[in-house]
Amino acid sequence: MRLRALLDTDALGLRLLGGEDELDRTVRGVMTTDLRDPSRYLAGGELVLTGLAWRRDASDTEPFVRILASAGVAALAAGEAELGDIPDDIVEACARHRLPLFAVNESVAFATITEHVVRQVSGERAGDLAAVVDRHRRLMTSGPTGGGPDVVLDLLGSDLDLRAWVLSPAGHAIAGSSAAGPALSAAVCARLGGEHLAAARTGRRGPHRVQVDGTTYSLFPIRSSGRGPAAASASAAAAASTAALRDVRETVLSDWFLAVEADAGDWPEERLDLLQGVTQLIAVERDRRDAARTVRRRLAQEVLELVQTGAAPAEIAARLRVAAPVLLPGLGAAPHWQVVVARVEWDGGEIEGGPVAQSLLEEILVDPLSAGPEPSDRIAVAHTGDEAIALVPLPAVSAEHDGSETGLLADSLLESVREPLSAGLDGDGRLTLGVSASVHSAEGLRGALEEARHARRVAAARPGRVCAAGHQELASHVLLLPFVPDDVRRAFTARLLDPLRDYDRRHRAELIPTLEAFLDCDGSWTRCAARLHLHVNTLRYRVGRIEQLTGRDLSRLEDKLDFFLALRMS
Repeated sequence: MRLRALLDTDALGLRLLGGEDELDRTVRGVMTTDLRDPSRYLAGGELVLTGLAWRRDASDTEPFVRILASAGVAALAAGEAELGDIPDDIVEACARHRLPLFAVNESVAFATITEHVVRQVSGERAGDLAAVVDRHRRLMTSGPTGGGPDVVLDLLGSDLDLRAWVLSPAGHAIAGSSAAGPALSAAVCARLGGEHLAAARTGRRGPHRVQVDGTTYSLFPIRSSGRGPAAASASAAAAASTAALRDVRETVLSDWFLAVEADAGDWPEERLDLLQGVTQLIAVERDRRDAARTVRRRLAQEVLELVQTGAAPAEIAARLRVAAPVLLPGLGAAPHWQVVVARVEWDGGEIEGGPVAQSLLEEILVDPLSAGPEPSDRIAVAHTGDEAIALVPLPAVSAEHDGSETGLLADSLLESVREPLSAGLDGDGRLTLGVSASVHSAEGLRGALEEARHARRVAAARPGRVCAAGHQELASHVLLLPFVPDDVRRAFTARLLDPLRDYDRRHRAELIPTLEAFLDCDGSWTRCAARLHLHVNTLRYRVGRIEQLTGRDLSRLEDKLDFFLALRMS
C-alpha cells in the first residue's frame, strides 16, 4: 500500500506535516517505537509510529530522524497525545531528510493504525489474517482490558487449527491459546527456547523447524526484521552481516518467539505471511509490556542510585515506601527486600550486557506472592554497564518466623533456564548471577547489594556458561578474607543477629546476652545458667528460641563459629 492511501483514510486520524512529494512511497510494514535508536528493528519500508518519549529536548531529534532515513523507512507518524502539537524541530529534521511526517490525532490509538497497515499489507495474500485482526481488535487495545497475545493465539487455533504459544528465550511461557490443550511442560519450553536461541545465534532466518519428543514445531522470531531491500552491494551486505551479528548478541537472550505445533516447511507463502503478521501483532504487545515496566525500572534505578551514593537510610526508606504499593498493590504492609545481581558478558567485551541481563531478570525472576500471568510485573530491575540489579519485594514476615529460607534461592533460580540460555550464549558469552539474603530495612539494602555482588563473583569463579550463587555460600570463614567488602560482613552479621535484636526489643527476652554467655561458657548448660542466674530449663527455652529465629543449631561447631564471628564484628 502507499502512504497516500493512509492519508486518505479518515479513520486513521493522520495529518500531513511534510513530505507531500513522497506520498507515493510503498509501506511494507509498521513499527511502534520510543527507542532513541530503533535501527536494529528496521528493514526499510516501515511506517514508524512514535509517542515521542525518546525526545528529551530538540538535540535528540536530528539523530533519531537520521537513523530512520538511513534505514529507508517510508514515513514517521508522531502522536499528539504526549506533547500536543508536534515540535518544529521534528518537522524541520524530517524536511531535511525528505522523510514524510504525519501527526496522529490523540483520539486515535496506534493500535488502530497498526492493525490497518497489517491488514492492508497482508490482506491480498492472507485473507484469514485480516479476519483474525478484524474479529479481535481488542488484542491491540492498550490498558488492562486489552486481549493480549492469548486472543490472537486463540484465533490461530479456532480459525486455522494451529496450536501456538509465545515463549521467552529462557523458556518461560508468555501466552498460549486456550485451544492449544494442556500447557507445554517446562522441559519442552526449555528445549524450544534452546533450539530458538541456537538458530538465532547462527543467523538462520525463521521459521526454524525442530522436533521435540516426536512433535514438530515451527519457531517464528517475534522481532523478525522482515524482508530487506531487494538488492545490495557486496560491501553493504558484509556490513549488514556484521551489524546483524552485533544485534543478535545484544537482543537474542531477550526477544520472544512464537512456537507453532506444525511443520511450516511445506506451507504456502500466504500462510507464512500470515504468521509473520501475527508476530507483528504480538510485538506490539511486547512493546506495551515493556512500556508498563518503565515505572518499575525507574524505581529500581532511583533506589540503586541512593544506595550506591551512600544516601541516608531515611531517604532510601522513603523511596522504598513509594515502590512497595507499585510492586505489591494491596499488600498492606512494608515488604522485605531481596537483591539479585546478574551480568551477561561476551568474549571481547565490546557489547554491553546490562540491557540483556535486565530483560532476562524480568522474565525469569518470580515473586513468590504473585499468582497472575505476569509475575515479573512485581519486580524492579535496573541496569548499569554489564550489570543488572533486581529489587525483589517479599512478604513482610513476622520477626518470630522459624528462620527457614524465604524468597529466591540461587540453587533453583536458573534450574529451568540453564539449557536454553547456554544455547544462546553459544560458547562466547557467560551469565553469572548472585542472590542476597532478604533484608527488612533500608539500612540493610546496601549490604544486600554488596552481598549479591560478592555471591555473583563466587558464581563467576565456577566453570560453565550459566552459573549462580547465593548468600548461603558466603560461609563464615570466607568473611575472614581481606578482599571481602565490609558491607558483606555487615550483611552477614545483620542476617544472624537482627532477628534476635528485634525479638529482644519487643519482648525484653535478652537473647543476645544469653547467646554471648552460652558461647563464653563453651556451650555448658550448667555454667551458663549459673552465670545468668537462670534455671537450666529457662536457658534451654532461650537457646531454642535463638535457634528457631535464626535457623541455626547451637550444637554444631560451624553455627557456633558463625555466631561468635557475628558478635565480634557487630
